[in-house]
Amino acid sequence: MEDHKIVQRNIALQREWYGEPLGDRVRRLVVAFDVSQAYLAEVLGISAPMLSQVMSGRRAKIGNPVVLARLIMLERKVLTPEVAAGSKEAIRAALEDVRTARPTVSSDNIPVGTADDQAVLAALREIAEEENLVQAAERLDADFPAIADVLRRAGKGG
Repeated sequence: MEDHKIVQRNIALQREWYGEPLGDRVRRLVVAFDVSQAYLAEVLGISAPMLSQVMSGRRAKIGNPVVLARLIMLERKVLTPEVAAGSKEAIRAALEDVRTARPTVSSDNIPVGTADDQAVLAALREIAEEENLVQAAERLDADFPAIADVLRRAGKGG
């Protein structure tokens, strides 16, 4: 299979497995935490070249479940008020907390698509119409991409 087709297949698999391409998720974290891709790789516990390959679609998955759990931890920390407000100290503390974390992943604590996540999306849909959620996401996207993503998901019903 030629390289372009492999990359396209891997990106499709990432959408299926992770909900969207990993490159999109990682780029949002790089922007939100104002760090380099290499530093983010260090925080996640993955080599910079491996992270680059996953982001570009040359590799389909993150093989180490601890690395995936750290990625999800960072995505959630973006939503904390201090980090979302851009506090340098809160950002530094969040990155250090994730870097030193030793999360475990089991069927009891899979941190993706939980009932709580669905409840948050449902609550947002109850207080605002779909078009308002999408418009709010567009306004927040540049400064608060993780919050914008939650609003966008709520606005799209998924």
